[in-house]
Amino acid sequence: MTDRFGLGGQTALVTGAARGIGAAMATALAEAGADIILWGRSEQSLSETAAACAALGRQVSTVVGDLSEPEAAGRTARELVAERQVDILVNNAGMISRAPALEVDFSDWRRVLSTNLDSAFVLSQAVGAPMVRRREGSIINTASLLSFQGGINVASYTASKHALAGMTKALANEWAPHQVTVNAIAPGYIATENTSALRADEEREAAIRARIPAGRWGTPEDLTGAVVFLAGPSARYVTGHTLVVDGGWMAR
Repeated sequence: MTDRFGLGGQTALVTGAARGIGAAMATALAEAGADIILWGRSEQSLSETAAACAALGRQVSTVVGDLSEPEAAGRTARELVAERQVDILVNNAGMISRAPALEVDFSDWRRVLSTNLDSAFVLSQAVGAPMVRRREGSIINTASLLSFQGGINVASYTASKHALAGMTKALANEWAPHQVTVNAIAPGYIATENTSALRADEEREAAIRARIPAGRWGTPEDLTGAVVFLAGPSARYVTGHTLVVDGGWMAR
């Protein structure tokens, strides 16, 4: 089983790795044997995740960059893969802006789309190109339940996550002949900073929790098995798929 799920000898790049889902994913990939490259907005913000991965005996490095500026992110990613091999890319970084659609400022709309979608595409291009040439590699995008549903007061986030699920399928179709898998994980309602406003609203929090068959909000650690599976050799014939990890929300 170690051979089927282990990631020894591989290097994983994880964006949005400072906290929450990204930090949990990076640490799980390190536990499975991968060396880790953490991408975040500052060295300081990444320090805790870096220490956790290093404590597992892995080589850890960091990239500082603002993913709301996709052209700059693409340049940074191309420079990175010119210097070292990246076997696993996890496009996890994301942001959310909450406002009624009639009140959304277009600059806020563009910032969400640039961070959640555009940067995921340019990083997939940059990191995917050498994967295609080598004929091996795994790309995993963090989608959302709002890749399937509309949500309330989150039009830009919903648009970005619908598009990310579609992009996952499109890249999978193109790169499957080159033995590169492209999948997504759609977290359910997870207790992170992005959902703090929902959890602070007692009425809304209770309504959400009541609709989850598991009876609780998820944790970032609930997503770690999915990312290790999709990154590893057991998922070589899994591509173009969005794996929902939601405590049963979509089944209800």
